[in-house]
Amino acid sequence: MASGVIATMGLAVAAFIDATPARAQASGCEQIQKLLQERQTIVASLNASQKAKRKLTPQQACGTLGKLVSNGNAAVKFATDNQDWCQIPASFIDGMKADNEKASGIRNQACNAVKQQAEMMRRAQKQAQQGAGNPFGGADAITGGGMRIPQGAL
Repeated sequence: MASGVIATMGLAVAAFIDATPARAQASGCEQIQKLLQERQTIVASLNASQKAKRKLTPQQACGTLGKLVSNGNAAVKFATDNQDWCQIPASFIDGMKADNEKASGIRNQACNAVKQQAEMMRRAQKQAQQGAGNPFGGADAITGGGMRIPQGAL
């Protein structure tokens, strides 16, 4: 699912960069191109990690997708604010919003995985600290003292 979203975002960015009129560049509309080139770089890094068959850790995915969503928010805001002046088609803005919502959903999943992983690590450390004082795993709570080994013949 993520690869389809990444590919779609890359195509949308490339199509707009190629279609932007040259006269718009001189009139203050170059900001959208900067945002879209930055987006293309982020998408390319995600594609490269996917092609290299190395999975991103949840922390890496959360950070990279966070940059992508932030970039998308800025691009959508600029495009919406300057749609008429920069001659940005409404269909491009709609596609950018949809792509950004998909990326946001994937980012939320990755960031939730980071939170869950951190919570599990915290619990494991807490359990390890509680069990460190008692090698028999909780005998103090049951009998009120250390666990005694039976004496004599068995």
